[in-house]
Amino acid sequence: MVEEYDYNADRGVLRLTLWGKPYGPSIEDYEECMSSVIKAALEVKEISSIVLTKDREYEYGPEQTRLITGIADLIGDIIKGRLIFEIGKPKTAKEKTGIKLCESLYPEWMSKLRSIVDLISRDPIGAYVEIIREIRRASVSAKTVPPKLQVCYKIFYIERTLEVIKGKFEKTELIKKVKELSDLAGYHVGDRSLYRQIFLPSTRPNFMYTRFLIAPPENGISIERYTIGKTEDNPEGEAEVEIFKIPGEAQYLYHVTPPEFKLPEKHYLILDSARRRMLTERPKAVEFVKTEERKFTYNISEDLIRSIADSQKISLNSKELEKLATILTRYTAGLGVLEILLKDPRIQDIYINAPVDRLPILLLHDSAQECKTNLIPTREDAEGWATRLRSYSGRPLDEANPVLDTEITLPDARARFAVITRTLSPEGLSFAIRRHRDRTWTLPLFVQENKATKKIRMLDPLAAGLLSFLFDNAASTLIAGGRSSGKTSLLSALMLEILPKIRVIILEDTLELPTKQMRDLGYNIEPLKSRSVITTVETEIPADIALRAALRLGESALIVGEIRSLEAKVLWEAMRIGALSNVVAGTIHGESPYGVYDRVVHDLGVPPTSFKATDIVVICRKQRLASGMSSERKVVAITEVRKKWSDDPMKEGGFVDLMIYSVKEDALKPTDTLINGESEVLNRIMNSVKDFKGEWKNVWANINIRAKMIKTMVETSYKMDKDPRNPEHLEADWIVKANSQFHLLMQEVKEEVGELDHDLVYSKWLNWYKKELKG
Repeated sequence: MVEEYDYNADRGVLRLTLWGKPYGPSIEDYEECMSSVIKAALEVKEISSIVLTKDREYEYGPEQTRLITGIADLIGDIIKGRLIFEIGKPKTAKEKTGIKLCESLYPEWMSKLRSIVDLISRDPIGAYVEIIREIRRASVSAKTVPPKLQVCYKIFYIERTLEVIKGKFEKTELIKKVKELSDLAGYHVGDRSLYRQIFLPSTRPNFMYTRFLIAPPENGISIERYTIGKTEDNPEGEAEVEIFKIPGEAQYLYHVTPPEFKLPEKHYLILDSARRRMLTERPKAVEFVKTEERKFTYNISEDLIRSIADSQKISLNSKELEKLATILTRYTAGLGVLEILLKDPRIQDIYINAPVDRLPILLLHDSAQECKTNLIPTREDAEGWATRLRSYSGRPLDEANPVLDTEITLPDARARFAVITRTLSPEGLSFAIRRHRDRTWTLPLFVQENKATKKIRMLDPLAAGLLSFLFDNAASTLIAGGRSSGKTSLLSALMLEILPKIRVIILEDTLELPTKQMRDLGYNIEPLKSRSVITTVETEIPADIALRAALRLGESALIVGEIRSLEAKVLWEAMRIGALSNVVAGTIHGESPYGVYDRVVHDLGVPPTSFKATDIVVICRKQRLASGMSSERKVVAITEVRKKWSDDPMKEGGFVDLMIYSVKEDALKPTDTLINGESEVLNRIMNSVKDFKGEWKNVWANINIRAKMIKTMVETSYKMDKDPRNPEHLEADWIVKANSQFHLLMQEVKEEVGELDHDLVYSKWLNWYKKELKG
């Protein structure tokens, strides 16, 4: 009897529900389950995946499904071909005359063949082995019977029946795979060990949608293991991560085991009941992902779980209750398993490609680089994420607006989401997620060499000191580079070089810069949000109008998250007429100073003469190593824009490098222009700051003191901080205090000795820093 099943012809999904069955939902472990699946597969065609449901859902993907459908086809072929019903069917007149001689052997043969065919659905490997063994037995028997019966064995039974069935077995993908793993000598019918090597389903508890590949790759080599979210209050952490190198594959596997996959069965039952009740009784609770609404949902979840546990007479302690409520909140008001990935500070980007239910989630890891994961989302996942992102951002996502771009803040992470759907993505929803660092970047973090990952630093101390000096002295600066080159991260770090007393206005179309973190550090921040250039949200203000509004908000430093369109003309117009007395900076796409000029002038329509208001162009680059297996972010040039050119800054010497990257030395090297004090931008600063007295040595000393401070902090962190990936003494709170103290000490030294003695400033700063570290 075939078990009840559902078949979705559009998606090719065969689903069997096994509630109440004495066996589990596992093809590899239970022959009864395998038999039910194969018998169902005999009745339907075009199956792309098999889903078994009991206390959890187990899904066998296309490759493993083909192994099953191949066996179902084999059974159908044997039955339709009547191989066991027409054993002695004669092919010639001579055979027809002698066929009656074999009739006495039919009952024994038929009995054996029926038992083998019956075995195929439960244990196809065992059935194949039995066919081979029956060929051997029949060959021996053929030698013991009278000569006139030998033809019965050799022709009708062995050649035309057993060998034919054996040949059909050997054409199936399952048997081909089995023969790669074992020679089957001594195989015991009913042994499931080979099936466990072959069938590796993904699984998910019933309360969630995302599927999870339980077993790590059989031939994978573990290269790293760590725990996400481990704290003093939570020593077990949020999830276990293991990274595998798979022989013959260029891409590593990021294998994560979230806590929701390690619960006792009774806890799964509670969560499943709670989620169903949450969705039916309190629909408003699942519409939000904002922190304040999540707390409300968490409280509901906790009460609901406690109530269900009491009704089912299941005892939960406080930690178990908190854990289950957190998981339920994650899958009702949150983004499900994506939140687990976003908790990992070592993940930089996450990619979910269409069709989402056929491909694993991909990510970019700080040491393993591009990885595939053991997580496979479903269409329900994707639709749920899209709904919540629409609700959170207030931006549309539909056929008329196929792109949604938004930044989202979760309890333990901040990330930018780009979502596309039809009509742009013909196979449905897909997502690109950029995870922002939990705390704002700092210049010393870019100087620090990460000893754990052996990654080369992005900046040298001198380059960091130079950029600090330029930003602190209001040089208009563009951070340029390609995608994922570190532009926004570097801009975030440079913002900390602005004194907290100065008001900062930030203009972005998608909020990425660390506004909240800087406000928590004491900065006077005013964030503005403009309309995204890739959406048509009429309720949002266009970027050029938003920028004009920013210019009327009073004297402030102005940071433009990314210069993309019409706001460029307004920005350079303001820079040119001196409307901005503090630093103005932003990011822009461009691989070289001239590439930036070309984009600003020819693509964005800024007049060439207006572009001269730019002082500094910093070029970031994501450099791939020769193997293509990894990459590293670098600042490859710090270039000043000179003013005495007319038509083409490249031909007329408008771009002059202050520092340029040396591949041989793997470092940014100062040019003679910088060392000899020939920079027009730095000379302008020198002549406008009274304390420098118009002498280059004072500017050069100030830059070098800043570099020395940064180098000191980095070297100290190597000695003091236990985790080289999380150097506490290089974080923003320390940097803001150190920078503020530097400015205070410059004022103090000037008052003490009557002039700015940089060596004395550094000496005093170092004494202060050592005391801070001790206390």
